[in-house]
Amino acid sequence: MQKIELGTLDRLIIHHIGNKSNEDGVHLGNELCNHDNISEILTKLMVTNFKFDQLYQFHYFPSLELNPIYTLLTTMFDHQDMESFVTQSQNIAQYLYEISNHPQIKTGELGVFSLKHCHIGEETVDGIGFFKSENKQKILKVEDTQSGYKLADIEGLSIQKLDKGCLIFNLNREQGYLVAIVDNTNKNNEAKYWTDEFLSIKPINNDYHQTTQIMETTKQFIAQTLDAKDEATKSEKVALLNRSVDYFRNHQQFNANDFEQQVFAEEDLIQQYQDFSQNYMQENQLEPLNQFDISAKAVKKQQKYFKSIIKLDKNFHIYIHGGKDMIEKGLDEKGRKYYKIYYQQEK
Repeated sequence: MQKIELGTLDRLIIHHIGNKSNEDGVHLGNELCNHDNISEILTKLMVTNFKFDQLYQFHYFPSLELNPIYTLLTTMFDHQDMESFVTQSQNIAQYLYEISNHPQIKTGELGVFSLKHCHIGEETVDGIGFFKSENKQKILKVEDTQSGYKLADIEGLSIQKLDKGCLIFNLNREQGYLVAIVDNTNKNNEAKYWTDEFLSIKPINNDYHQTTQIMETTKQFIAQTLDAKDEATKSEKVALLNRSVDYFRNHQQFNANDFEQQVFAEEDLIQQYQDFSQNYMQENQLEPLNQFDISAKAVKKQQKYFKSIIKLDKNFHIYIHGGKDMIEKGLDEKGRKYYKIYYQQEK
């Protein structure tokens, strides 16, 4: 993956975006903010919050040029005078307000900024970014008085965490630019307006995305398909999850046939996985994957969602790392459930 380094903050303007369903309205800024004293803070905020493992690009049906944000950004990149920057940022803010009609969408400030001299691998390009602050942070301000000090609580934007953000680098214009995002609020499907409705972006099909896609498909198959089978015990599902994670940990390249044989082994289970995978890809508009380089960063992130623990009431947790033939589940004469575990040595 290409190394990405952010450039110098050049311009910044703030707009206030309400919730359209509540008729909150939008308040557009008409001039740039003086950011000289906070440039270092804002740059640190971007560096801390944006991760460049998963990258995106703009898309739209039937044509990329019909994507409103893509079109406005292209104008901003082509006409870099101050008047154009202010006007197009206002158009972006107005568009965000128009699609902010879900009841869960919070009002907040939209910052639009430009960056000079960003480094993408060997390329040096300009960038444009947005951030939206939806959750204010309270701080205590110490005020000096004649007789001592007093405290006052004030609200402001967080200088540590972005609620929502987007960075667009002026690279690969014909394919939809190079885009990085942050979305720490409204992660449920019905309120994903930031990525789906506002930006209309899709993941770039790199090794990180491909690894994530297969691991997510596998997790969903084990959860949805085997949960519907009464004969599939918790230990069997945990064993499958562990084998799938172990495959990605121990291989540098993914091969679909090898993966299916090593993880699922039985032909009936392999066929079930293949059927589920095909339907899952179609429903989520994903491309089938047969072979690709495995991303270690994606594996590290995804493996925390592959639970290898059986929780028994409030008394016991059983950690399973393999060997499903070494554990048995049963029911005694009093109706109590039990697990019987076989082992070679105690450590």
